[in-house]
Amino acid sequence: MAIHVEGVAAIVIFYLLILFVGIWAAWKNKNSGVEEGADRSETIMVGGRDIGLFVGAFTMTATWVGGGYINGTAEYVYLPGYGLAWAQAPFGYAMSLVLGGLFFAKPMRSRGYVTMLDPFQQLYGKRMGGLLFIPALMGEIFWSAAILSALGATLSVIVDIDINMSVIISALIAIFYTLVGGVYSVAYTDVVQLFCIFVGLWISVPFALSNPAVSDIGVTAVKELYQDPWLGQIESTDKWMWADNFCLLMLGGIPWQVYFQRVLSASSATYAQVLSFLAAFGCIVMAVPSVLIGAIGASTDWNQTSYGPIPPMKKDESEMILPIVLQYLCPPYVSFFGLGAVSAAVMSSADSSILSASSMFARNIYQLAFRQSASDSEIVWVMRITIFVFGALATAMALLTGTVYGLWYLSSDLVYVIIFPQLLSVLFVRGTNTYGSVAGYIFGLILRIGGGEPYLKLPPFIYYPGWYIKELVHHTTQEVEHLVVQKFPFKTVSMLASFLGNVAFSYLFKYLFESGTLSAKYDFLDAVVAKHSAEIMDRTTLVNRNIIGLNEMAPVRPRLSVTLASTFTRKETLTEEDESSPESPSHENE
Repeated sequence: MAIHVEGVAAIVIFYLLILFVGIWAAWKNKNSGVEEGADRSETIMVGGRDIGLFVGAFTMTATWVGGGYINGTAEYVYLPGYGLAWAQAPFGYAMSLVLGGLFFAKPMRSRGYVTMLDPFQQLYGKRMGGLLFIPALMGEIFWSAAILSALGATLSVIVDIDINMSVIISALIAIFYTLVGGVYSVAYTDVVQLFCIFVGLWISVPFALSNPAVSDIGVTAVKELYQDPWLGQIESTDKWMWADNFCLLMLGGIPWQVYFQRVLSASSATYAQVLSFLAAFGCIVMAVPSVLIGAIGASTDWNQTSYGPIPPMKKDESEMILPIVLQYLCPPYVSFFGLGAVSAAVMSSADSSILSASSMFARNIYQLAFRQSASDSEIVWVMRITIFVFGALATAMALLTGTVYGLWYLSSDLVYVIIFPQLLSVLFVRGTNTYGSVAGYIFGLILRIGGGEPYLKLPPFIYYPGWYIKELVHHTTQEVEHLVVQKFPFKTVSMLASFLGNVAFSYLFKYLFESGTLSAKYDFLDAVVAKHSAEIMDRTTLVNRNIIGLNEMAPVRPRLSVTLASTFTRKETLTEEDESSPESPSHENE
């Protein structure tokens, strides 16, 4: 198959447009935040905290609406035995944004944090923050690698060009404008990318529906024609597994730096909440063309197309059903436009994850844990270096690792099982401490890893009730693989065990130290005894405050410097919430 010149031209135009917008956004906002006294490094991470409603709604929607989202939704609708009933991402991520807006956006934004890990390091210390950085970093890097890998597969279907080169160029463009403009470039390019996705896919749908090889999707939704109905169904034996996966998306979609980067960039806490609700609606709307494309794939007589008589599922190409529909059921110029949309979707997710990972490393690991006296310019250079390093790492994994999706599935599970219960505890549970945090971390890790991961061929060492061995046949190689499937909702159980372990052990150690059962000299994490001395404010009272003033931050952790403690907030960001907070000091004694 020869190189499609039109396709290459379409991609080049899309990429140049994205690059131009990224550089323009960086130039337009080069002095934003700095004029108000903010550090340059903080401006790169969260802008001048002045992201408005229009740009904010687009960039927060693009947090989840990426290449994996639109490809994965189409794949599950198409897959026989799954269908729309198992395409959980649109509603799962929409619900995660709603819950994030209702419960998490306001406390995080009103306290003036810069990254998601700030409250952990504030209450549990820098060592615990470093431990929690590991699953957070894995999630961001593996997510970037997975969607870059999806881009390579997509391009190979529609445009016969070198996959490695296309992935490298895509990654370089995303890295370049992220390096130049930080969160501003990411936010403004998200507006263009989301528009491209929406227009590109909606243009393709009518052409694919009108193709003679495609039957009425209303009929194939409920009747078997070429394969099982694409609406799908949830068997009674699978309901707990379905619920487990839905909770993973709904609750596990909250504790991601890519989400909180948008929340913390918003111009106010109220705006952060509104943006979350708008993005939830955007997630649903953006999934509609993907659902239709998956339904079209399930309603197609592939024998009437140039694809051939063997349907994609029997070639183990179900994950590429979206680009296959674009290629074989749409005119060439339409498929190229759709391809540009998919490429834009990939970059809209990759740039966010790379910036998020570098923000957490530069601030929470390099600055707060190792170099508390680092200058602002030093932090900026650390961010720039890590943006390039993490971007290169994700690109290398996309090109060299065959199990990148398995790595991302496992790391996203760890975000749900470990970070979500810790976030619940640090924001809403009074009295948790570092001992409980460590215990919860260990419980969640063991219970989740113990359940195994089929995508990584990681065998379980904990066999939960209802497990069975599934025989998987690879159609292209005829290889038979035996996988252990856990029908028990062990991911959610692991998350609950992690949360309860955190609370239980926190109160246990608090009792042991305060009652004198354990001597104060054994409080080696300074998590219980130190904070109850006469001079030091009880850290747990901070959890129920809607703001944290600089004068309160300094004495919270005696082993951290005043300079380090004060870096967690920007006083000027708290003015609005200070006046309106129902939990402000004037209300505390009611």
